[in-house]
Order: sequence, then structure tokens, then C-alpha cells
Amino acid sequence: MKRLTKKLYPTPRLPEKVLQFGEGAFLRAFADYAFDILIEKELFDGSITIVQPLEEGTVPYLAEQDGLYTLIIKGMNGGADVDERRVISCVQEYINPYRDYDNYMKSAMNPHLRYIISNTTEAGIEFNPRDILTDKPQRSFPGKVAAFLYKRFLYFNGDNSKGLVFLPCELIDNNGMKLRSLVQMYADKWELGPYFKKWLHEANVFCDTLVDRITTGFPHQDAQDLFEELGYKDELIDVSEPFYFWAIEGPAWLADELKFYEAGLNVIITDDISQYKTRKVRLLNGAHTCSVPAALLCGLATVGEMMADEDFERYLQKVLFEEIIPALHYLPTDELNNFAAAVLDRFSNPYVRHELSSIMLNSVSKFEVRVMPTIGDYYCRFYKIPKILTFSLAALKTYYKKEHNTGDLEVLDKLINKHTCEAAPGHFLASKEFHRAVSAYMDKIEQVGIREVMRKLIYDE
Repeated sequence: MKRLTKKLYPTPRLPEKVLQFGEGAFLRAFADYAFDILIEKELFDGSITIVQPLEEGTVPYLAEQDGLYTLIIKGMNGGADVDERRVISCVQEYINPYRDYDNYMKSAMNPHLRYIISNTTEAGIEFNPRDILTDKPQRSFPGKVAAFLYKRFLYFNGDNSKGLVFLPCELIDNNGMKLRSLVQMYADKWELGPYFKKWLHEANVFCDTLVDRITTGFPHQDAQDLFEELGYKDELIDVSEPFYFWAIEGPAWLADELKFYEAGLNVIITDDISQYKTRKVRLLNGAHTCSVPAALLCGLATVGEMMADEDFERYLQKVLFEEIIPALHYLPTDELNNFAAAVLDRFSNPYVRHELSSIMLNSVSKFEVRVMPTIGDYYCRFYKIPKILTFSLAALKTYYKKEHNTGDLEVLDKLINKHTCEAAPGHFLASKEFHRAVSAYMDKIEQVGIREVMRKLIYDE
């Protein structure tokens, strides 16, 4: 069987305008997909060069396939099944800087280069004090960026028009601002001088972004059947859900350069992405965090199993539409309702196997960030605690108690005390009501079982 290459799928040559640090499944199904659509609709006349951020990666596979790969989009969208295939052809160069450093640095001298995209994982945007300017390349991603920008600054004699726009996709808060601050730290450490630092801040734009699309990567179990269906072999097949959302905090002129909205993509370029962060963290992530402990205690293993369970389907509908959304009254209700409906569709996607045990990791910190603020907002608006969200904390404590996880239990107790402390002005509870309610739910769970307590909550009006 023939392999997917440009002999099989010829594409025009375009100038390199995007440098992408990361070749993983997410970026290929998210950023590359978006630029591929821009090119198809003749709204962008550039290509992507992928830089492998680690010494080992998939660049050899990209080289064998001339940068081509198939994206399969499967799942539910608005209640309808989606099953699409698309050959992504916007990637035209691929570099391993550990083995071809000189070719990598040539990109810094490319006058057409305009955008830097990255996904080096949450741990990627970190400072490594061992990095030095003469490394080939530096160990850290920010170190690589600092050296790359300094090379570009020198080559173009500090020309402000040769600055770059950074669109980091790492899943951390303020990803663009953090990347810029670390590049600044390297500039100081390496003594790159005041003119470079001035150019760094004036000529380059570091955007905070929020990305949202579930991607499952290469479909190992179905690969051979897909090769037969497609008519070619593709070792880089990528699979994602239909849902797509990218919020970019940047200057207004960026929307004129990157015409995502005109291309029909769900991309928002704005001067403040905070409301979109809140929406995702509270509804999507919060719904996960407040449901998974109870689901695990009921013997369920995946999000799909949870959504196939009538009790949990109702549980999620009620917590989303009757507690979380009412608590977020300061955000547009229609947008919240639409997003919540999409969350339920996404949770029901039969093509994504999402293990509840993986969602349970770091649940204490997740609960404090994703759920506790919603409980506070709800209390401040209605002067009473939200029953289902409070029950979810009792379920979390019960789960840790069952697992004999005393360390997390102690942290949870401190968390409850922190948010119910009468001496802390502005905290959402000025009494011990919340603490008492959590304890009462735990007692009921021990007496009659987790499912019976949950059923009484969701079915008794």
C-alpha cells in the first residue's frame, strides 16, 4: 500500500510564515488544522515549519510523509454525528534542532516568518539556569526562544517590522506573559543588552491563549481498517472531536492578519480572555471535577460510562444548568447555556475514552480552582449553598477516605476551613453552614450509599 506523500497528494509550495514548537497530536489537530483551513480559503499564504522541541519525536515520520497527515474528526456536534477526514497539508518543513541546528537557526533569518506557535506541555514554559546562549540548542523552550529572537534581532539590525507574534498553546494561565517574562530572564542572564530587550518588548507580541479541543491521537486499534478505507498508509493519522475553540488575547489588528473568524473557525481574538477561561474552567473542567468522585464510587470507569448512566446524566444536567450557570450570572447566559450543551455532547462522545481515574489526579487542587469559586459565587447570589456542588465535595472526601488517602483528606479539611472561616472578610461563607452540610452528606453516604444520596438530590424537587 502506498504511503501518504506529496506524490499521492501534491500541494503548492508556500513561504514559511509559522514556526511551530511541538509536533504532537494536539497541535496537529488544533493549530495546524486552523491554518490549513485558512490556506484552503485563500485567507493565508504561508506554511508551517515544525520544530521538534525534544531530542526524540515524530519529525522522521513527518519527513517520510512530506509533512502530510490525515485528521479524522469524530463525535457529536449539536446532537448530530460527525465523521470527517481531512488531509492536512500546511506543514512543509520539519526540523530536529538537536541534529540540524544550523537549519533551525536559518528560520530566524527568514524575512517572511511572522508567527510562533507552541505546545511544549505545561512543564515546557520553565526557566533552566543551565541554559547558555551558545548551546545548540538550549534545553528549555524559553531558552530556545530567547536565542532564536536574539539571532533574528542581530540579523535584521533590530528592525521592528521583523518582530514575531507568539501564540503559545500550553495549558497554563497567562501562557504568553509567562513565556515573555522567561525570555526576558534569559536576556538578563545572558546580558544581551538594552537594545535587544527594547526590541523584545516593542517588536514582538506575546498573546495569552485558551485552547479547547479533545484529541486522542493515532487510532492504533483501527489503523489497518483506516488504511484500507483511505487507500493509503498514514502513520500520523490524528483523531479529534468536532468541538473547537481558541481564544487569543491580543491587539485588534491581529484579527485582520489572522482571519480565523472569516474562515468560519470558532476563534476569538480579544483584549481580554478571562471570561472564556472562567467559562471553560467552571463548566467543562468543573463538571468533570464535581462528578468523577461519585462516579468512581458507583463503580464507573470512563466519562462515556458516566454519560450512559441515567442518574449521572441528570446529575450533570442539573449541576450545570441549575447551579454552575446561575452562579456565573456576570457572564452572558446564552453563551453559558450553549457551552454547557456542548459540554454534554462532548462528554457523550463514543469515540473518546476518557478514564475517570486520570481525571481524579490532583483532585484537591482541581476542586479548589474549578468548583469552590462557583460555590462561593452561588452563595453570594442566593445566600444559600448549592446542594449538588456541596455533595460533590462530600463524595470527594468519601473517595479519599475509602482509599485511605489521609494526606488529601487533611488538605481537604484545611480547604473547607479556609473557605468557611468567619475571620476572613469576603469569603463566601460567614458561618459553618458549608462545613456542616459536607459532614451531613458524608454521614448519609455512609448510611445508605452514594447513589441513593445522589438520587434524592437530583430527583426530589
